[in-house]
Amino acid sequence: MKRPLAYITAAWCGEPDTDTEMGARYSRMAYEAGFSPVCPVLYMPLFLNDSIPEEHKAGIDMRRDLLRRSHVLVVCGGDVDEDVKNDIAVAGRLGIAATTLDGILAVKGLGKDGGGH
Repeated sequence: MKRPLAYITAAWCGEPDTDTEMGARYSRMAYEAGFSPVCPVLYMPLFLNDSIPEEHKAGIDMRRDLLRRSHVLVVCGGDVDEDVKNDIAVAGRLGIAATTLDGILAVKGLGKDGGGH
C-alpha cells in the first residue's frame, strides 16, 4: 500500500540535537499512523548552512517544494511560530489539508484516549 506523504512541521528550537530528536519522534509517529513522513529538519542541516543567505533561501525553497508534493501538513508540538504559520498558509493556498499529529493519531485510533469510538 502506498503511504501518503505527510510534511512534518513544528516550532523547532534551533538546537540541532533537540530538533533532530523531536523530528525523528514526530516522523516515527506519522509513520506508525500510515504516512511517509517528510521532515526537512532531519537532513537539510547536514548539507545546508543556514547562516549563509543563499543557502537559507535555498532551504526555504526546497521545503516549500516538499510541502507542495505532500498530501497533508502535520503540525507537531504545542507551539506555533512564524515558520509553522507560513507552512499552514502555504498548505492552505495549495489546498493541502493541515492537521495536528494528535488529530492523525486520533483518526487512526492511536491517540492518547486509546482510540475510543
